[in-house]
Amino acid sequence: MLSLSMESTRIVIDTSVFVSALIGPTGPARLLLTQCFEGKYKPLFGNTLFCEYESVTTRKDIVAQCPLNQEEILDLLSALMSISQWITIYYLWRPNLQDEADNHLIELAIAGNARLIATNNVKDFKNTQLLFPQLSILTPEQIIKQE
Repeated sequence: MLSLSMESTRIVIDTSVFVSALIGPTGPARLLLTQCFEGKYKPLFGNTLFCEYESVTTRKDIVAQCPLNQEEILDLLSALMSISQWITIYYLWRPNLQDEADNHLIELAIAGNARLIATNNVKDFKNTQLLFPQLSILTPEQIIKQE
């Protein structure tokens, strides 16, 4: 049981990790989500990330690969939201990542004082114009191994 005096590590979970947890019956992405539900990590959400999650959970190709039905997927998303903290982003850093669509993840992490971004696409976060030394961008597997 997690002590009430301990604060959970703040984390931004990229959509790719959520999809991996949905599709794979086991694995680091699913374990990372489980650890969020156990209180080890405090997921952060903002408007853009929530819209991404909402979009992928309704894609037919994702739903077809998932052992959960649409209602169960929405229940899981709802449960994840219930343990997450909503962050409003007031300042756009624009670290100018290779994939412009990933910039919001860094902005969310900085606005929410997160220490981690969990993603399956670590290489997409290389060669940024802005560096944030307090922020680690790791795969779920790397996060699990560093425990």
